[in-house]
Amino acid sequence: MDRKKIVVTGGSGFIGSNLCEALLEQQYSVVCLDNFSTGKIENILSFLHNKNFQLIIGDIRNMSDCRKAIEGAEYVLHEAALGSVPRSIQDPVTSNEVNVSGFLNMLVAARDAKVKRFVYAASSSTYGDSTALPKIEDKIGKPLSPYAVTKYVNELYADVFAKTYNMECIGLRYFNVFGQRQDPDGAYAAVIPLFVKKLIRHESPVINGDGDYSRDFTYIKNVVQMNLLALETQNPEALNTVYNTAYGERTNLNQLANYLKAYLSEFDPAIADVEVVHGPNRLGDIPHSLASIEKAQRLLHYQPQYSFKQGLKEAVEWYFGEL
Repeated sequence: MDRKKIVVTGGSGFIGSNLCEALLEQQYSVVCLDNFSTGKIENILSFLHNKNFQLIIGDIRNMSDCRKAIEGAEYVLHEAALGSVPRSIQDPVTSNEVNVSGFLNMLVAARDAKVKRFVYAASSSTYGDSTALPKIEDKIGKPLSPYAVTKYVNELYADVFAKTYNMECIGLRYFNVFGQRQDPDGAYAAVIPLFVKKLIRHESPVINGDGDYSRDFTYIKNVVQMNLLALETQNPEALNTVYNTAYGERTNLNQLANYLKAYLSEFDPAIADVEVVHGPNRLGDIPHSLASIEKAQRLLHYQPQYSFKQGLKEAVEWYFGEL
């Protein structure tokens, strides 16, 4: 793939900034569109003086901002969204405005600009109340939260635009992504950075429920790898579909807490003695999540480079230097 202009929406966020970094390392021209509602300028400060990087402060809910960012671009990595199941339960209207209306704006802007390929962040929440394990792309259940509804609607819109306007669209269903730059602060912090912050401060992390709930925790560098494969694939069979973006193993929350205590105590032995406490289950949570990555392996030649434990060790080292 020649070095063309790529728009990364939500490029100052956790996943978006890691994508921007990887693209710049490969000499792509990168445009970051972000309104900093959840992203941080600190995540992209090191890119601002790169001649191949452009920051546009704008909102995907504003069509003119979408058109400005996408002008002259050939590829889009759409990461901008309001994440978090609890946030969507608290405020479903704003989640819908950003995740559905904003997504549609970007699709329309991409269509009108004749963008070559539109790769977007989908979500494992789309599997909803399906209890089947592992999760296979063409077998989903009913959504369990407003957030899950919005991400499923994204997939429906992408499919319609692919068929109606002959666009190339690829959705990546992210499974519990973690790693450097994931924000440990705020009301909707993800479980790994939240637990890390608590343990570093010698405070007890709270597990929702008995700790048996399990997740296919996926290291950020595997997610970056999947995005690059989706951008660069020349396989026509790989287009206009969705892929699980995961490692393909599951870890329950009790195991996660034990791993974190073990890895963090290498830097601070006192962390090994911090007690983990349990609280009530969280509304809208899926009990278990495990991805089949067979489809991505077959059509995109995806082979995750980092195991869960390898990624967790790298993430812990990064957080210990930052917090």
